[in-house]
Amino acid sequence: MKQQIAQLLESALQTLKAQDVIPAEIAPNIQVENTRDKAHGDFATNLAMMLAKPAKSNPRALAQLLCDALPESNVIDKTEIAGPGFINFFVNDSAIYSVIGDVLEAGSEFGRQSVDTANRVQVEFVSANPTGPLHVGHGRGAAYGATLADLLQAAGVNVEREYYVNDAGRQMNILAASVWLRYLENRGATLVFPANGYQGEYIKDIAADVASRCGDSLVRTIDEVFADIPADEPAGGDKELHIDALIERAQALLGDDYMQVFNAGLDSILADIREDLGEFGVEYQCWFSERSLTSSGDVDQALERLQQSGHLYEKEGNLWFRSTDYGDDKDRVVKRANGQTTYFASDIAYHMNKFERGFDKVINVWGADHHGYITRVKAAISALGYDPERLVVKLVQFAILYRGGERVQMSTRSGSFVTLRELRDEVGNDACRFFYVTRKADQHMDFDLDLAKSESKDNPVYYIQYAHARVCSVLRKLESEGMSWDQSAGLAALERLDTEAERDLVTALGKYPETLQNSAHNFEPHVLANYLRDLASDFHTYYNGHKMLIDDAQLRNARITLSVAVRQVLANGLQLLGVSAPEQM
Repeated sequence: MKQQIAQLLESALQTLKAQDVIPAEIAPNIQVENTRDKAHGDFATNLAMMLAKPAKSNPRALAQLLCDALPESNVIDKTEIAGPGFINFFVNDSAIYSVIGDVLEAGSEFGRQSVDTANRVQVEFVSANPTGPLHVGHGRGAAYGATLADLLQAAGVNVEREYYVNDAGRQMNILAASVWLRYLENRGATLVFPANGYQGEYIKDIAADVASRCGDSLVRTIDEVFADIPADEPAGGDKELHIDALIERAQALLGDDYMQVFNAGLDSILADIREDLGEFGVEYQCWFSERSLTSSGDVDQALERLQQSGHLYEKEGNLWFRSTDYGDDKDRVVKRANGQTTYFASDIAYHMNKFERGFDKVINVWGADHHGYITRVKAAISALGYDPERLVVKLVQFAILYRGGERVQMSTRSGSFVTLRELRDEVGNDACRFFYVTRKADQHMDFDLDLAKSESKDNPVYYIQYAHARVCSVLRKLESEGMSWDQSAGLAALERLDTEAERDLVTALGKYPETLQNSAHNFEPHVLANYLRDLASDFHTYYNGHKMLIDDAQLRNARITLSVAVRQVLANGLQLLGVSAPEQM
């Protein structure tokens, strides 16, 4: 409806340009908004006030000229000029109610746009190090990233979802050393596990699997392992030096077999992450390996491009990127004196790879702790010759769990954090997916476990699903009571829906396509979540005040037709949020 009114205004604008009332070069962005007060009509525009200065005209007088120039329309009943120059539009009921037919005709496609295949956008999200199970923080990033990607696609964007597998670097080597030490324990060794090793029970499980496959072939004596190793933190030493020395020792003692242990940890955890996310309704087109950046030569190529363009320099044996030239607070090391490239070097190469793959825009969903990383990555993108505006970074804050009003501190399984799987097992996928996106991603989130499990109107996901199930229940009761619903008859009798609640409900339906678009293009899934909650509330109010199974066949068909349209929109919106739409509750 807004688009139709905007088109009418554009036609009136062209008429006034032809009459030299408005300068021909003026090309305003015509904005049409829903009115807050029904007494002021259904829609309003401030176009006259926007044009008053360049037209050298009084805004109210210009508003009248615009109204007079509007083409004939079977949509608009009347217009009014309000305040300093607003134009209010009163839309006739038949136009308002036509959305019901639109919803039923389009079905699951209602509100969606055709995908523009020429414009490719990548959404990279979660990308947690495969060093342990996903925790509740990763879950919020997963829900946000998956929902954002689905929303963008529904809005007509050609989206590819990607998980960046950090399968290289120090953290992965710490994982390998941790698995090997637990393997040695499994084979009967007694040792003091490093303070900076991975502590979870899952490490013991991986080690047990290695033991079952390799037997004693990877066993080395404790004396060999710990000889001359710097003291660990509990013994008064440095935990970082201790674990790094153990990594070097593992690599030296195991030789080529080291990668067996390395890959055992990587493959096990990555498989668990894939399974966890799949069960959560999160899928990817690409799982991109960090190691491939080195093997393919992308890291070397990226550094060479920066070197040739004068953006690198040597200092104290290290190779530095001049990120301060692009607003960073300090320059960054990309290659250490020992020849090892840094994580940042891999990230530079990764973003070069993204743009070389032809993505017009890349959207990175990162944890809030990466806030300081944005400037240096954009600096590298600029130095490589790409437009830094092609990179959009959305930060996701951590989620804090509460049970019985008390903060949940830890998991019995992991010993340090609550896993996504544990959360899903407790409250279900639907509650997880919905609760995670009910607030702006960059806002802190308190996740109330008791609320998520409650069957009450205070639980938003239950409240929305119950509205959908209620319509399904009406259709079942209809048949059991020997009545019928005729959609065509219902559409023909929409004029019988003459109560304020019914008009409000229809108006809410008409806002769905715009809400979807705004939610997608502003990267705000919570806008859609809030819309669905409001729509469900409107329906519950309507249902409680209007009988459906009545003898008046005409009115019955009209009310059920409206209710089925509401059900369709609720189902469409829930699907985009990754939430089911049950028929019974």
